[in-house]
Amino acid sequence: MKVTAIAHPNLALIKYWGRKDEELRLPANGSISINLSEMTTTTTVEFSEIFQSDQIQIGKKDVIEDSGRLAERLDRIRKLANSDLYAKVVSVNNFPSSTGLSSSSSGFAALTLAASSAIGLNLSEKELTILARQGSGSACRSIPNGWVEWNDASSSNESYAQSIFPSDHWDIVDIVAVVSSEKKDVPTSQGQKLAQTSPFFTARQAEMPDKISKMKTYIEEKDFVPFGELVEAEALNMHAIMITSTPSLIYWSIGTLRLIKQIKKWRNEGLPAFFTINTGQDIHILIEKGNLTALKKRLINIPYIQKIFVNKVSDGAEIVNQHLF
Repeated sequence: MKVTAIAHPNLALIKYWGRKDEELRLPANGSISINLSEMTTTTTVEFSEIFQSDQIQIGKKDVIEDSGRLAERLDRIRKLANSDLYAKVVSVNNFPSSTGLSSSSSGFAALTLAASSAIGLNLSEKELTILARQGSGSACRSIPNGWVEWNDASSSNESYAQSIFPSDHWDIVDIVAVVSSEKKDVPTSQGQKLAQTSPFFTARQAEMPDKISKMKTYIEEKDFVPFGELVEAEALNMHAIMITSTPSLIYWSIGTLRLIKQIKKWRNEGLPAFFTINTGQDIHILIEKGNLTALKKRLINIPYIQKIFVNKVSDGAEIVNQHLF
């Protein structure tokens, strides 16, 4: 059976950095995120007796057989289905991969939904988020709709993601400003292992429950300024852990710093916009819908911005009828 799924990368508003359990990918803390409407991973999976090995194609040209984490993901799904069938997988993104735009979150979410459905499993949303998490932690947040919380838990069965507000709860816009398309030197999965070497890691963890509680309140009440201030401070806090780890981990580029300063300047001039950064160099700018035009006019004149994506909060992963092969 052939199944195609589309998933969106998610943007963590309250982030996690570091894990309690590497094998199960249990995060050091809970997190809150939104799914990004205009950025997608589309993945088609077919299991068949005609395949003599797994065939995995990422993008339009790179064909990889039995590729690392993807092959392990297929093995786990085969085991759940009690099947020995091999699969063909074709996956494409409409945004840069491995640059800190959370391509692994949408990638493993789309793969999990497509592959589990193609092999005949009928998993609940909770089960899908757990399965996606075991491929890439943040992928669990790309399964549910809208505003999503990933629970802080010490067991695999309780470390799952769930929707806390629907996608249309609040007209927040996220503009992704791509300042560089260079791939990261250190993948997120490796960088996570350095988190606890930072002397500030313990202090960060002590603050996380209060941050999550405040964030839920700001979202519920649609209180944009304290919401944006917390999102921005949280991003800087996480990157401070990276910078002070051993060895240090610096994902930012010159363009990252220049745009951070520009956003702060615009805010001082009266445009209420706030930035956040994932594990890379590109900037997410959060703004209320009514101020979108004013922000876009400013961004269009910045020469070091290569591309922008204008996202609203979207639903999660879904099955579609158009296949890639």
